[in-house]
Amino acid sequence: MESIEALLGQNFGDFELIISDNASTDETPDICQRYVRDDSRVRYHRQPRNIGLAGNHNFVVDEAKADLFKWASNDDLYARELLGRCVAALDEHPDVVLAHSWTAMIDESGKVTQAVRYPLASSAQRAPERFRSLLFDSGGDDDGGVIRTAVLRRIAPKGSYHHSDRTTIAELVLYGPFCQVPDWLYFRRDHPERTERVGATVRSRCAIHDPRRTNRLRHPVARLYAEYMLAYVSMIHRAPLTAAERRECYRHLLEWMSSRAFHHGTGPGPQPFAETPPDLRVTQVVAGQA
Repeated sequence: MESIEALLGQNFGDFELIISDNASTDETPDICQRYVRDDSRVRYHRQPRNIGLAGNHNFVVDEAKADLFKWASNDDLYARELLGRCVAALDEHPDVVLAHSWTAMIDESGKVTQAVRYPLASSAQRAPERFRSLLFDSGGDDDGGVIRTAVLRRIAPKGSYHHSDRTTIAELVLYGPFCQVPDWLYFRRDHPERTERVGATVRSRCAIHDPRRTNRLRHPVARLYAEYMLAYVSMIHRAPLTAAERRECYRHLLEWMSSRAFHHGTGPGPQPFAETPPDLRVTQVVAGQA
């Protein structure tokens, strides 16, 4: 409920909130129906069976009617001005395909535990430079940004292979630069039930994205890795790049694959602040009251 309140309490109110209930077994339907009755911006859909996290993400994209789109988790929080400032950035910069803010991590009680500045070069003008940063640098929560719907529908839908969330953002960055609002307006919840923590193995994490991935015969781990790598090759092939840009992206990809073969991880992660910045405490209170 906190997340819904934070979204509906945005100071930019011209949006629809599409809720896709992925076959929940708790009180989710009753809670959502109350919001439908109280706010005409809310649309509620209930999936008759578990279609997985990826299927649920793709469903709401298909249902969206607006020019801009944002995925929202059911437990994250948002400062009241997040949507407005992201929309303003997209209006000001027509070439930008995604706008977001810096991320602050919060615990189950909503207390800020970590705050990081955005570390990627996704705002660079050249697509190969943006793509290289997405490959080699760690950090950022761009999949929670405000995205141009038309561009989102041009790329591959969210997959359920290993690290499929990363390929969605990597493909988007080939279509245009990103813009970061230099403020902590997005509050990502860290708790024991997060997908990254619940999924102890590659297969279990992929099965959260698509329950069919539990079948070991049809979906061996080797296939889950192979689809991940193939996704990068495919996105470069279909992206609106010049021949020279495409060759440069393939070269970055080959270098990255080689580095992955010898080293664990994709690069240094963002450095947290030693303590919470003073302004962040104020922003967090606003988000909690949204």
